[in-house]
Amino acid sequence: GRGRSAGFPAQLGAGESRPRPRLASPRPAAPGIWRQPKLRGAETWLARPKPSSPPSRGKSPPRRSVGCRSDNLRLDPVPLRCCCCPARPAQAAIPVSPLQLFLHSVFGYRGIVLFPWQARLYDRDVTSPARDKSENAAGHGSKEVKGKTHTYYQVLIDARDCPHISQRSQTEAVTFLANHDDSRALYAIPGLDYVSHEDILPYNSTDQVPIQHELFERFLIYDQTKVPPFVARDTLCAWQEKNHPWLELSDVHRETTDNIRVTVIPFYMGMREAQNSHVYWWRYCIRLENLDSEVVQLRERHWRIFSLSGTLETVRGRGVVGREPVLSKEQPAFQYSSHVSLQASSGHMWGTFRFERPDGSHFDVRIPPFSLESNKDEKTPPSGVHW
Repeated sequence: GRGRSAGFPAQLGAGESRPRPRLASPRPAAPGIWRQPKLRGAETWLARPKPSSPPSRGKSPPRRSVGCRSDNLRLDPVPLRCCCCPARPAQAAIPVSPLQLFLHSVFGYRGIVLFPWQARLYDRDVTSPARDKSENAAGHGSKEVKGKTHTYYQVLIDARDCPHISQRSQTEAVTFLANHDDSRALYAIPGLDYVSHEDILPYNSTDQVPIQHELFERFLIYDQTKVPPFVARDTLCAWQEKNHPWLELSDVHRETTDNIRVTVIPFYMGMREAQNSHVYWWRYCIRLENLDSEVVQLRERHWRIFSLSGTLETVRGRGVVGREPVLSKEQPAFQYSSHVSLQASSGHMWGTFRFERPDGSHFDVRIPPFSLESNKDEKTPPSGVHW
């Protein structure tokens, strides 16, 4: 349960984390349902659809039995596919129960839901009127975006699947400020993630420890009389309560440009004192999704960071977190987290990602503007991870 210590990027506010060592790419496999790229570990627990009878558009896929090396798994019924995006299932009306086992419909990993978050989703693609391209000083377009309630889940990722998804999603993305002695240090909890409701594919297992994670048996206990068959220990409830301000997911921002959808989730991390001034820290999670069949590659990032103190910083660079991910029909998504600091209690960020097409042409994808807000009632900054 002890977090790992790591350093913040050398250039404060640069908007990117230090690149991690690259791992070998997972073994390619035949495509499966929901455009889910088959991972080496996943080939044993997701049955391939029969070529002669693929799920038809607009109809729910057939219920499939799936098996694991030590589990007897079965996918629960899943919602109908979305008519506007047949590769992705639509969001179900019924929330997923806490402690439910699931498969991630995009990244393919196994996990378990710990508890839900009710966030406000600001989707700039569904609020209508024609866009006025003029921007004000804070980087916002002229149209007003109204938020709607959307459910996300705090989850644990099965450690067996982490090596196979590391090229497409960071598995140490949830970080905490460490302590007062080093204002630039942070702790990361491996295998902790936030998952949107529509990305959850529930399944059941007869294994008493179906997920391999160092916190699983510390947080949960098996109880065959329950559905799902797990009960939260007091340690999970205490951990959630103590770390609520630094875990809380409140706002989600989304925008699509030329079939590339960008989703941003900011998190306030706390305040530290450095050289007789207050420095406020945020982490932000970004997910890039290719909604088209054309292969594209991320080449550059361009950030603008506005602070309430009146400063406006511009940051340009190659790729993100040391990578230039390719988004294809087989692997349509890439997700990463980074950090930013301000010498003010609030600010804004916005910008663009530059992508390259196979013919060498480039196009810019907008990053939806989002606010950086601190907790006004904060009395004691966090000091690492509370247990």
